[in-house]
Amino acid sequence: MHDRNCTAARHTVLGAAATLLAAFTLTLITAAPASAQSAQPNPEVLVTTNMGSFVIELRPNRAPLTVANFLRYVQTGFYTDTLIHRVVANFIIQGGGHEATPPYALKPTGPPVVNESGNGLVNKRGTVGLARGPNPDSGTSQFYINLVDNPDLDPLPTRWGYTVFGKVIQGMNVVERIGLLPTGSFGPFKSEAPLKPVIIESITLVTPSQSGAPASGAAAPASPSGTSTAAGKSTGAAAPPSGTAKTKAAAQSGTGSTTGASSAAQPAGAKDATGSDGAKSTKTPASPTSPPSPPPKS
Repeated sequence: MHDRNCTAARHTVLGAAATLLAAFTLTLITAAPASAQSAQPNPEVLVTTNMGSFVIELRPNRAPLTVANFLRYVQTGFYTDTLIHRVVANFIIQGGGHEATPPYALKPTGPPVVNESGNGLVNKRGTVGLARGPNPDSGTSQFYINLVDNPDLDPLPTRWGYTVFGKVIQGMNVVERIGLLPTGSFGPFKSEAPLKPVIIESITLVTPSQSGAPASGAAAPASPSGTSTAAGKSTGAAAPPSGTAKTKAAAQSGTGSTTGASSAAQPAGAKDATGSDGAKSTKTPASPTSPPSPPPKS
């Protein structure tokens, strides 16, 4: 009797172990596709200009709406023969909105994208952000590249920032050469425009895009305290404060204005950008849609 009880107990234990093993195996099989998906590389684009080329790695996991918006312009050839129309030494370069031939008009764009500046990515040297106007959700096609760390473009609890959605991973020397060009009044731009046109000849996708739709589990854009975002629109979100000391009026994107700063979007009220050597630049970032003149503006 004792032997039969022991045998039955052993069978029970073995059966339970087999059940647990099967469940564990099923979990691994189920999780494999998700792991494989998360291991896919971020999409990258090659930006070819008349001064050289550079590669941008995009971050759809952090800025899914902004990356999807940017890639729509890339895939339709929107950026072909557009200008990098704004260059501010020790701050940013900005482009992607104006045609590269006279009268250097703003190109028609799609609808603006929701601000995703609370995604954890910050405006460090080499990062790429979306230019915009005073409205936090006004960014469209124009983008900017930070020449130095620009923390004044990052969000604060009381105001929106400028959405970072990628980073230059190859060819930063080309970006820096553009950032050293002589600037001034050119065409419709009253200041901060390269005196010799810098032309974006093309932007092409060089790795598969994962961002046709917002990635599941991607961080939702954080709103400044006391604001909320619904149905793709901000409700009462405050634009970056204007009138901050040592700042220029933010340029707005898509205005096509020929009076004052370039039409590139830039952050309003941004303070002087601080270079990597700790020296402050005398200019502030413009908001991106066409980057800033203080902040990047579009």
